Amino acid sequence: MSHYKAVNWNTPENDYAGMFWEQNLRQFWIDTEYIPSKDIDSWKSLSPEIQEAYKKALGGLTLLDTIQSHTGMPKLLDHIDGLQNKAVLSFMCMMEAIHAKSYSTIFTTVNSTAEINELFEWVENNKLLQFKAATIDKYYRNLDAAKVSNEVLFMGLAASVLLESFLFYSGFFMPLWLAGQGQMVASADIIKKIVADESIHGVFVGLLAQDVYKKLPDPEKCKAELVDLLMELYENELKYTDELYTEVGLTADVKEYVRYNANKAMMNLGFEELFEIKAVNSIVLNGLNGETTQHDFFSKKSTNYEKSTEILYLRDEDFQMDTDPVF
Repeated sequence: MSHYKAVNWNTPENDYAGMFWEQNLRQFWIDTEYIPSKDIDSWKSLSPEIQEAYKKALGGLTLLDTIQSHTGMPKLLDHIDGLQNKAVLSFMCMMEAIHAKSYSTIFTTVNSTAEINELFEWVENNKLLQFKAATIDKYYRNLDAAKVSNEVLFMGLAASVLLESFLFYSGFFMPLWLAGQGQMVASADIIKKIVADESIHGVFVGLLAQDVYKKLPDPEKCKAELVDLLMELYENELKYTDELYTEVGLTADVKEYVRYNANKAMMNLGFEELFEIKAVNSIVLNGLNGETTQHDFFSKKSTNYEKSTEILYLRDEDFQMDTDPVF
């Protein structure tokens, strides 16, 4: 007979799960707290080429977040040791679903239904996007068994870190670049919240991967497989960047940003950087700064927290004053 355990948060399982749980709670948000409709005039001012790149960048991000919420996180938490670690992954899984939905909130503001449907058809048929999805999903599907080896688990975790810390950023570039120039700022507040989430997701899953890596009988073999995987995805990212950004003249900047974040992914996994970085676009780098997304004096929740959650409406009796003289 199996004995099922209840998660006991009073006894720490490691020195980081509780910290990441609290950080996730501090960063919690939902898309309806923001009002991207403020960007309608800004959207109309953009060139057709910029609009097209923006839509496709967010469409690609939607696909990656969908995979992460529907497949990646659920598969990983099945095999991770520690109920507290599983709880953190469960929370992150929910946030990935919120991320995927939030792009639709932006699309609904600036695009017609026909344009949105056309975009999602493009996502489904774009070979470079589908290659990204299929490559990562392969490592997630290796976790389908009830029990898996540490090698398989490590590569699943590593694939997740590559998605969270590396593959998202060719898509993040465009909205952050526009916001740095005062365009599509309200929508960028949503994007910055997603960036902040993906940042801690990559670090947390990276720590889990490092714990598993220490148990491997032949760790160098897995490291070599990881580097091969990253380089395969990197070559695809270069082609994807050319497709999205050539018309707007940003390919060189985006590719440098991609390399910068490939290094971040490797560092999250405990390894050395692979690429020499010369200069990353400073406007976009500002979007990675957690301090720029957490200004709220009370909750430290966001740059542009729009909707009040506790509203007290004034009533007639609130204006009734005692006019009796006081002696």
